[in-house]
Amino acid sequence: MSIWGKVIGGVTGFAMGGPLGGLMGVAAGHAIDRMRATGPQGHGQGAGADGNDLEGRQIAFTVAVIVLGAKLAKVDGKVTKDEVTAFKKVFSIPANEAADVGTLFNEAKQDATGFEPYAQQIANLFAGNRVMLEDLLGALFHIAKADGVFHPKEREFLAQVATIFGFDAHEFKRIEDMYIQGKDADDPYEILGTTSDTSDDEIKKIYRNLVRENHPDKLMAQGLPQEFIDLANDKLATINAAYDRVCKQRGIK
Repeated sequence: MSIWGKVIGGVTGFAMGGPLGGLMGVAAGHAIDRMRATGPQGHGQGAGADGNDLEGRQIAFTVAVIVLGAKLAKVDGKVTKDEVTAFKKVFSIPANEAADVGTLFNEAKQDATGFEPYAQQIANLFAGNRVMLEDLLGALFHIAKADGVFHPKEREFLAQVATIFGFDAHEFKRIEDMYIQGKDADDPYEILGTTSDTSDDEIKKIYRNLVRENHPDKLMAQGLPQEFIDLANDKLATINAAYDRVCKQRGIK
């Protein structure tokens, strides 16, 4: 079963708690009705989604993307039927699981609660793991630009989420350049989190650390679901491209 199926299909066995768990409970009623109609095949009992086990971290990450992505969809003042379609396209959700994911997305979109409690809960779950929190922000950036327009209110929303996650304004700008401009970012040093004054040896060290910390295998071991691995690969490609540009500018071999 994909991570999308686990999010809803096994929700009755979760003990996530907090605002994320509460919203999942509301959405679960719809999924349970569907499970009763189609039988329990393929639906496990779930796992404790408290962030302490691998599957729990994967589920927490995915639920956060769905819920915060739904909240993000509202900030430009208009909510259209195309939003869930765009979300499904960005993350390649299987057709047989799209309805359940859409249910949770719609519940989150309609929920009157602000996004802050959800962002704070995920910040607590991944406390100390800034790479995972950055990747979650990256997934939200993909949702924001899915319709071809990056609205100023979407940027404001993402900046507030970043603050809750513990990123300062400079770090947010780096993450924004990473996911909005990508390989075409104006300043490759910004992508690497360094400056033009940094020595060649230090840049090499920073680059090696970035590659190690953002390697897909390491991210998966920390809780990044397989379904998000393409985003991790895109991020690593952007880091590599930025380093290559710096090396060419400096003549580093």
